[in-house]
Amino acid sequence: MHTPRLPRLLASAVLLAGLATPVLAQTGWASAGKQGDFVIRNFAFGTGETLPELTLHYTTLGTPHRDAKGVVRNAVMILHGTGGTGRGFLSGSYAGELFGPGQLLDSAKYYIVLPDGIGHGGSSKPSNGLRARFPKYGYADMVAAQHRLLTEHLGVNHLRLIMGTSMGCMHGWVWGYNYPSFMDGLAPFACVPSQIAGRNRMIRTMAMDAIRNDPAWQNGDYTTQPPGLRSSQMMLYIMSSAPLVQQAQAPTRDKADSVIRAYLDGRMRVTDANDFLYQFDASRDYDPSKRVQEITAPALFINSADDQVNPPELGLAEQFAKQMPKTRFILLPITAETRGHGTHSLPRVWGKYLAEFLATLPER
Repeated sequence: MHTPRLPRLLASAVLLAGLATPVLAQTGWASAGKQGDFVIRNFAFGTGETLPELTLHYTTLGTPHRDAKGVVRNAVMILHGTGGTGRGFLSGSYAGELFGPGQLLDSAKYYIVLPDGIGHGGSSKPSNGLRARFPKYGYADMVAAQHRLLTEHLGVNHLRLIMGTSMGCMHGWVWGYNYPSFMDGLAPFACVPSQIAGRNRMIRTMAMDAIRNDPAWQNGDYTTQPPGLRSSQMMLYIMSSAPLVQQAQAPTRDKADSVIRAYLDGRMRVTDANDFLYQFDASRDYDPSKRVQEITAPALFINSADDQVNPPELGLAEQFAKQMPKTRFILLPITAETRGHGTHSLPRVWGKYLAEFLATLPER
């Protein structure tokens, strides 16, 4: 979630919520990279709707390197979570652990691409003006647009690695079966390759209904953010936070009250109800469960045991990982370092596994 204006305490709470990428820290990384926009004319969505101009915002670090055949061999694309932005990865706790000199994804060695998904950040979204008349995009649309950004605008015809967190994790699986030879490896963190159902879907449905059923929503034509949006943020926090972290962060009654109220106040200042609805509704077409055997790229698949969005007791991650022979699944144990769902954005916790995985990818 892109919330650079929030105070430090609130920024910490947003990271705990974890569905999106890390909050931009006040570090040298916050202004790093080259930003740009790619405009796709007459983009056709899976619903049959079209948009005369679809803008995808992105950030890149580094320079693409091509082999003798003109194939880019050093590109890494990292995909953000629901409500996040590509630049959310430019935090001290993420970029500062991965992109610096000598680090695993040293931006002097790799060409790093950080796109804003459709409906997010600087890319085209409902709050730009169309409101509820914006096309009903899905994950397949978001991935197709990412592919066009790479191939038609950035000139990237191959990826060394696709990483993704939460929604970006799910996008990674979609990439895996829609474009199976486009990448050398996948690193999807904090999701499962199956339809969103059970508790996860129930909370998402309640969050969306809290907005749609609010009379102030006015079918998307509200003049001020509908109060139901605050209820939606409450449910999102409950779903994506972790009890151990919350207890450490707020060990007294008064502290707990102040932390959660500051979090909700902050989210209301930076969240648009239509954008929120679209972002959560976009997962409706996600269901890789019957196509996982089409994913042939090696994959490093990591979830954490304190992730209440993807509870380990369901056993879903293990079930589908067994159907992908080239996939290594790791369930991180709960420690003082894990942050529930937000562990997906903490390289200090899972970096050693990424290092091992990168070492197994064939040199080209």
